[in-house]
Amino acid sequence: MSRETEPNWCEGLYEAKAAELILYGRALGLSHSEAEDVLQETFVALLQRGQPPSKPDHYCVRSFRNRALNHRRSLWRRLARELESRRWFEPSPGETAQERAAMRCLAELPVEQREAIVLKIWHEYTFDEIGELLEISPNTVAGRYRYGLQKLKAGLKGETYERVESLGDAVSFVDAAPPVGGT
Repeated sequence: MSRETEPNWCEGLYEAKAAELILYGRALGLSHSEAEDVLQETFVALLQRGQPPSKPDHYCVRSFRNRALNHRRSLWRRLARELESRRWFEPSPGETAQERAAMRCLAELPVEQREAIVLKIWHEYTFDEIGELLEISPNTVAGRYRYGLQKLKAGLKGETYERVESLGDAVSFVDAAPPVGGT
């Protein structure tokens, strides 16, 4: 029996998509609590359907996006969101300086680029799937993704990242290599 025909298809969809949709809502500019509210509204609507949609994953993300965009239109919510936008991600106790820098850079991207990056990396959608979801061409999605990654790279330039694993003897091997073109 496929997931779409199981009695608990919506529960499985929720378990598979809830965390991704919260992150997507944050990428669209919602606060964490607003993203949770939109997530709940999305699944209430899905439960009210008699049958599962033909593409449940796609329908769920599309429905969430539409509800999130409608949610953002309220003036009071917009003001509250702008005040909260300084802390786009909630800090965690074990967070490194590099993680904070990456989150800051992601939060500073234009919404369209941030949206493309979140859908591509965390939702693992193809450019075609994202284009269909956003009703734009896959080339536009690819451009937003590429430009967003370029801005992330530029924003993180100068950051030093440490490798957790040990390099062992490889460092001494690299140090012992003769210079190129040397005699």
